[in-house]
Amino acid sequence: MKELIVTKKILNWYDLNKRSLPWRKNVSPVKKQYFTLVSEFMLQQTQVATVIPYFNHFIKNIPNLNSLAKTNDKKLYKLWEGLGYYSRVKNLKRTAQVVKKNFRGKLPDTFDDLISLPGVGNYTASAILAIAFNKPFIPLDGNIERVLKRYLFLKKVKEITKENLRKKKSILGTSARSSDYAQALMELGALICKPTNPNCFKCPISKKCKSYIKKDFKLTKNNKKNIDKYFVLNVYKKDKKYLLVKNTKFNFLKNLRIFPMQELSKPKKFNKTINFKMSNMNMNIKIQYPKNIKDIPSYYWVDQKKIGNSMLPTFTKKVVKYLEGNL
Repeated sequence: MKELIVTKKILNWYDLNKRSLPWRKNVSPVKKQYFTLVSEFMLQQTQVATVIPYFNHFIKNIPNLNSLAKTNDKKLYKLWEGLGYYSRVKNLKRTAQVVKKNFRGKLPDTFDDLISLPGVGNYTASAILAIAFNKPFIPLDGNIERVLKRYLFLKKVKEITKENLRKKKSILGTSARSSDYAQALMELGALICKPTNPNCFKCPISKKCKSYIKKDFKLTKNNKKNIDKYFVLNVYKKDKKYLLVKNTKFNFLKNLRIFPMQELSKPKKFNKTINFKMSNMNMNIKIQYPKNIKDIPSYYWVDQKKIGNSMLPTFTKKVVKYLEGNL
């Protein structure tokens, strides 16, 4: 009974306060499934405000699963350019191809089938089942996890593990409006139960929230440890063109164009030139300017004036921006 009251209050709040997002448009079931798939891939590691224009542009150019499966990589990467984590868009295309081949072009509606698709994990499968197929799943994204942690006052490290949170989420109940309810919970975390300064006075379930009762909103984080890595990046420039290579040796930015780089293993003395953060990797980079091209089997010369419109990862463009300001 308590769960039903919680569910009803959250849905009532959502109906009055939900944001107008492009993937929430009232469209056919097939389009809704496609919109959910694309938006969930984009929203992995990326905030809603950033995703909105990319989603609109992507859908305009690639309107359905069939066209996604056939889109050439150059066009695909160009549409994704700036979102980062390019493995997502590669997996998105591969998923479309698998759906076309193995599921007659229709996005599957079972957890086991969905989780078998490239790039689809526990969360994404649950989100698709709830949002696109109105099935009683609660996908545990960062927003919903935060609501749970505060509502139940989960503070200990063992209490905030994924496994424990999956067990505890039943306290939130279920609804015949599973699609709306999953999004309502996400919205509650995003707009009200924010990481800092939660707006409890507008929260529909604050009266039963243990953190609100105790007036203690601090969250215990199970932080990923940042990994320090060290690289030497070689810059070759000729006639206002930069030499780039296809990245086949690093797991990040796989198969995309980067400057020739070598990773060093814990150097004793390392004078970094620039620093980048990529996921939980802290990249310390020393830039060198060799005169002769050695041991580079295949490479490309890219005109510096065309860098902005080239199909290049943001990482490479940032390096070029640094070079243009410091050479």
